[in-house]
Amino acid sequence: MLFPMSPTDSMFLLAESENCQMQVGGLALFTPPDGARASDVREMFAAAVARHDVAGVWRKRARRSVTSLGQWGWDSGAEVDLDYHVQYSALPRPAGLAELWALVSWLHAAPLNRDRPLWEMHLIEGLADGRYAVYIKLHHALADGVCAMEMLRAALSGDPRRRGGPALWEPVEPAAEPTAPSPGGALDLFGLPRWAASTAWGVAREAAGLVPALAGTLLQALRHRGGTLSLAAPRTMFNVPIDGARSFTGRSWPLERLRLVAKHSDATVNDVVLAMCAGALRRYLISRGALPLAPLVAMVPVSLRGHGPDDTADAGNQIGSLMCGLATNLTDAGERLAAVRVGMCEGKATLASRSRLQVLAMSALGAAPLALGMLVGHHGLLRPPNVMISNVSGSRAPLFWEGARLDALYPLSIPVDGQALNITCTSTDDTIAFGLTGCRHAVPGLGAMTGHLDDELRLLERSAGL
Repeated sequence: MLFPMSPTDSMFLLAESENCQMQVGGLALFTPPDGARASDVREMFAAAVARHDVAGVWRKRARRSVTSLGQWGWDSGAEVDLDYHVQYSALPRPAGLAELWALVSWLHAAPLNRDRPLWEMHLIEGLADGRYAVYIKLHHALADGVCAMEMLRAALSGDPRRRGGPALWEPVEPAAEPTAPSPGGALDLFGLPRWAASTAWGVAREAAGLVPALAGTLLQALRHRGGTLSLAAPRTMFNVPIDGARSFTGRSWPLERLRLVAKHSDATVNDVVLAMCAGALRRYLISRGALPLAPLVAMVPVSLRGHGPDDTADAGNQIGSLMCGLATNLTDAGERLAAVRVGMCEGKATLASRSRLQVLAMSALGAAPLALGMLVGHHGLLRPPNVMISNVSGSRAPLFWEGARLDALYPLSIPVDGQALNITCTSTDDTIAFGLTGCRHAVPGLGAMTGHLDDELRLLERSAGL
């Protein structure tokens, strides 16, 4: 049986092209328990594959309906070939992170097979320090970053002694599995949140609020205030058509360093992340002789998930976005952080006064320049935000799988036509990991960015008096 897919989820399938694959990923680094060998890890994965127990979300195939004008839907009734979806790779020993980034760059560029469930997992061995890596790739239509983190967290344990736990693709609580798959997030058949579509009055009230919400969004953009739309993004080397080649690099830092900067700067950790990226982008563009006079603008995704069962149990996408000026025209790191803080405060205040449906509409308006550029290719006529920067919170406690400790989770995301660089962060326990995914040809020398991020964190610490 085919279940309807939400408009937000189906957008990621419709926007996909040969050069722009709409898949996200995560690279998890694990330290094996004492006495464990690489062969032990392979045996644990092989045992999980042999159980052949696959949760509903990992069974979902994307299909077009023959009765609904070709609308995309989810079919989760077919069998899953785990020997295809779970694969093994070995780096030539002794391999370092540079070799790992290169392998994952290649894996991330390969398209997912639409005739199968839209995910893959790769166990990667051969690192010189004895750790192993797990690379997970799934289509953005299947889940957003927050949902993907929740699914990963459910498969891990806070107890290093626990054995026999589920693999990522296995049901965490089989008895609690729904009998019918979700139609793509906490949305009804028309793409409206269930809480809004429950009554005709709710629908009418939501619709009536869309016009003033969109008008307010345009007014804020004209006044260069923080919000979901920007009309001031400069043209940069990132805002060009892309090809299918990918480049990935990552780096992690103790989360406490960012927390201290935030505390002494009256800012949030997310503000510090944006300021680090702002300074790193400024340094990178200066090194290329390509820094524009006007400040860069970042698109910042925000989760619209609540804490009720409809919000946490479903996969799919429930995200809006804010536009944040990065103050790359300023030379002082502390002043850049202050400017980012003001812009984000203005944007969050705007979202707080709107419903989720209104935020989705406002975010769609903000993404329109990027979306139109992807569809029609006239990048010179449109001014999309220059870069995507996202921060997804993870567990605050150490996590383990079969006794192996999760050291860091590096996110991989989606460069698109008109926005050739994506920066995403995730936090696990006491570590925050930055993952930078770019079009290899549009963003050459991406590896230098991690050094620039480190330099900017040091400058922010100095500015905060640390």
